[in-house]
Amino acid sequence: MTQLQTLLNETLIQTKHVENAAILNIKDAKVAASTAGFNVSPQLSHILIDAFKNPSLTRKEGLYFQDVGYKCVRADEYSIYAKNGDQGLIVVKTNTYILVATYREGMFPSLCVETVEKLGDYFKTKGK
Repeated sequence: MTQLQTLLNETLIQTKHVENAAILNIKDAKVAASTAGFNVSPQLSHILIDAFKNPSLTRKEGLYFQDVGYKCVRADEYSIYAKNGDQGLIVVKTNTYILVATYREGMFPSLCVETVEKLGDYFKTKGK
């Protein structure tokens, strides 16, 4: 297990409020790390990266991720929060990475947001 995968598991998954997570490298749109069974295709990586280029359009149109349409509840240059019923998608941008996490029914969206944002802040302080 890589250091990035360990970070995902220890800081996000162990909270029990993040279902799945991945770290995408912005430069090449490749997955740098992901939780077991959470596959983000290069096409989805590009969609998430591009969503930050026009946050107002993302907010208006929402996101389609892994066969689910999500309504955007927040979109700015660093964070996108989207939901579909009791499930949701949190996307955070740093200098080097895009962090993407999902939550499902029974999980607290606010705790998912908090933990993903904290990991994003950690990368930002490291210059990543």
